[in-house]
Amino acid sequence: MNEFFETSVFFGVFISLLSYGLGIVLKKKWKLAIFNPLLIAVAVTILCLCLLHVDYAVYKEGAACISFLLTPATICLAVPLYEQIELLKKNYKAIMIGIISGVLTSLTSVFLLVLLFRMDYASYVTLLPKSITTAIGMGVSEELGGYVPITVAVIIVTGVIGNMLAETICKVFKISDPVAKGVAIGSSSHAIGTAKAMEMGDVEGAMSSLSIVVSGILTVIGANVFAQFM
Repeated sequence: MNEFFETSVFFGVFISLLSYGLGIVLKKKWKLAIFNPLLIAVAVTILCLCLLHVDYAVYKEGAACISFLLTPATICLAVPLYEQIELLKKNYKAIMIGIISGVLTSLTSVFLLVLLFRMDYASYVTLLPKSITTAIGMGVSEELGGYVPITVAVIIVTGVIGNMLAETICKVFKISDPVAKGVAIGSSSHAIGTAKAMEMGDVEGAMSSLSIVVSGILTVIGANVFAQFM
């Protein structure tokens, strides 16, 4: 089966898109948070690779072209932000304070959990970029000496959880302001969470898009600072 994957250049892409499409169908049919399309895609893809006895390296090579779309897709999030530029100007102080608070909360929580569970330095820096987009987080983890594949997995899990629980958390804590919702989602669960923010509204999506960029930059700086604490 590995040989079949190696000779079929786009078969990895086919499995990935088919799995994601299945997730979308399940989400539309049952409308439950647990049927997150990305979560379903990850689970189904892993199941297929295990059942077909396909090495991850072989699958990764076949599905590599999907990864190339990650950076331009993230850049395209600037479009909804541009459409809400006037709202950004009116609330820039609150937005910046919110994003900085989100970044500090993320980094501090990782630091405290690492101390609690007595993890080593490599594991620590692997987890530091958990709340930023994969395109930036991979670079941070690699530069600091972390385990990049685990960083990618942690970032995806963080985003999926944010996507699933964003609306519920906003209702529980009675967060009704669209700007606050967008900043909270974007600074804690990056692009995957932003997909949910865009479903919630244009303002939420725009503020979440901004939060991805700013929190990514701040985390690059903050991660290097926090890395010195271990």
